[in-house]
Amino acid sequence: MQEITSIVLVLVCVYLLIAVFLYLYQRKLIYFPVPVDPGFSADEVTVENDGVCLHGWVLNPDQPRALIYFGGNSELITHRRGFFEDVFGDYSVYLINYRGYGHSEGRPSEAALFSDALAIYDQLSHRHESISAYGRSLGSGVAVYLAAERPLAKLILLTPYDSITEIAQRLYPFLPVRLLLKDRFDSAARAGDIDEPVLIASAEFDREVKLPHTLALKRKFTRAPLQYQMIAGAAHNNIVDFPDYREAVRNFVIGLGPGSRA
Repeated sequence: MQEITSIVLVLVCVYLLIAVFLYLYQRKLIYFPVPVDPGFSADEVTVENDGVCLHGWVLNPDQPRALIYFGGNSELITHRRGFFEDVFGDYSVYLINYRGYGHSEGRPSEAALFSDALAIYDQLSHRHESISAYGRSLGSGVAVYLAAERPLAKLILLTPYDSITEIAQRLYPFLPVRLLLKDRFDSAARAGDIDEPVLIASAEFDREVKLPHTLALKRKFTRAPLQYQMIAGAAHNNIVDFPDYREAVRNFVIGLGPGSRA
């Protein structure tokens, strides 16, 4: 009996250590800051927010319409320049690094990224007639938040999720993730407040954001005119390279394509 008690105590201690580790280091599991691509060149922009300087670039400056891109957690946002110049040739496309990414100061967190998104929007709203947002993976949570707080022309979500909480709970079903998680990125709770046109695209073989998480978010857009497309054969990291995805975005931007709902 004493041996069984000792085993139980060891297991409890291991469980608690895992929970404490995940709580203390959870942001290192969510955010993967990347450096600046030294070979990239474009007009540079900066945004000041709460004493933090955010750094980025703008493609096609001085266009009436603007697009703000919120990238993935470990994405070099400048690597898709060709895609943006092809599909958004008549938009000013803003590629601004999150806090702690590239030359941007500070450390990333949900509250900080949300605050920065509002600051970026508010600064750009004086320069452009309309602003759209494009969020990929982690960035989809930032883009959804912005759409719920500020008027957008259009919202594009690539491999989005319902919430980081739901993803983490699926990954760690044995842990009380809902109690431990600091940065929740609960897009599902905000989707019903959005009424701008929305495009959601998912990848057939996405291993990072499983399809049920994307479909759960899709069902929450009860007011927005919604278009949805699942890109056959695509995975999380290569979906942008598929012609079907590029065509879906292009048609959405110029107002073509029927909406769909689950």
